[in-house]
Amino acid sequence: MYTLVVGTKEWSSWSLRPYLALKAIGQPFAEEVIRLNHDSTTREVQSRSPSGRVPLLKIAEDKRAVLIWDSLAICETLAERHPEAKLWPDDPFVRAEARSYAAEMHSGFPDLRQQLPMEFVRRQPLPELRETTKAQIARILSAWTDMLERHDGDGGFLFGRFSIADCMYAPVVSRFRTYGVPVPPLVQSYCDRIWALPAMREWEKAAQAEVESGLA
Repeated sequence: MYTLVVGTKEWSSWSLRPYLALKAIGQPFAEEVIRLNHDSTTREVQSRSPSGRVPLLKIAEDKRAVLIWDSLAICETLAERHPEAKLWPDDPFVRAEARSYAAEMHSGFPDLRQQLPMEFVRRQPLPELRETTKAQIARILSAWTDMLERHDGDGGFLFGRFSIADCMYAPVVSRFRTYGVPVPPLVQSYCDRIWALPAMREWEKAAQAEVESGLA
């Protein structure tokens, strides 16, 4: 039913998000990995994705098929198709807030992305950060602290149980780990919980294999 097309796991932060959502719903899915930063990348992506980007989710059932691109659109589609997975909070007000935080990550923090690109298993020195990057990191830490202080007791994630908001911010957890960004204890505990997810460890194993084989 599902096929997820992703980019190199060491680098593709956008691909990690729907991967975590798919793992959370517990449905089997096929996976295609396209090597990024390679001569064949553009051709391979464009042959699969209307947007010319990854990730891409293919859904095929009852002789019908659809392609869904964009990480947040994929996550929303999975939440809609699998309400039993509870990928959004039950309370409508909390759910609206969770969507706001997820969308903020989806559309924002350009300096953080540029200065601290995802290197999932490698460890890199923390560069001299621009003031805009520092401000974006401070915003994330403030948001996480606020969410965790209000919802941490309900499951340990940003809005209690694991949700799409956590999927969207998981690559930031990776970046903080890679570059040794200092975080307060409450946030560090949250980062540790995200990193301990079986799906994150599976992604880490695949990324490590890419690095060791020279694919990343």
